[in-house]
Amino acid sequence: MTKLKNNYYQSVYDVTCLIPKGRVSTYGSIADYLSLGSARMVGWALNQVHASEQDVPAHRVINRKGELSGRMHFQTPTLMQELLEAEGIEVVEDKVVNFKELYWHPEEIEF
Repeated sequence: MTKLKNNYYQSVYDVTCLIPKGRVSTYGSIADYLSLGSARMVGWALNQVHASEQDVPAHRVINRKGELSGRMHFQTPTLMQELLEAEGIEVVEDKVVNFKELYWHPEEIEF
């Protein structure tokens, strides 16, 4: 089970690293793309990234409503918003403004 968990987490990290700067994706989109579980499992994986030595832009992953539902898992409750705003993404009341325009789906990956 641990090997599967580690491989799953790494798959989530790999896809998350492909989200372009200034764009956002959702937990559910990543889960659907990987065909390996639920949006909640993607959230669990991203919550563990802080314990890894990898540089994964977890701040670019939000919920399907455009909300920063994972903000409490960052070092401070405002860090997720600060990181998004540093990339030019406007956030108001813990929600991404123009979410539909900024949304990126993993199917957009170009090889």
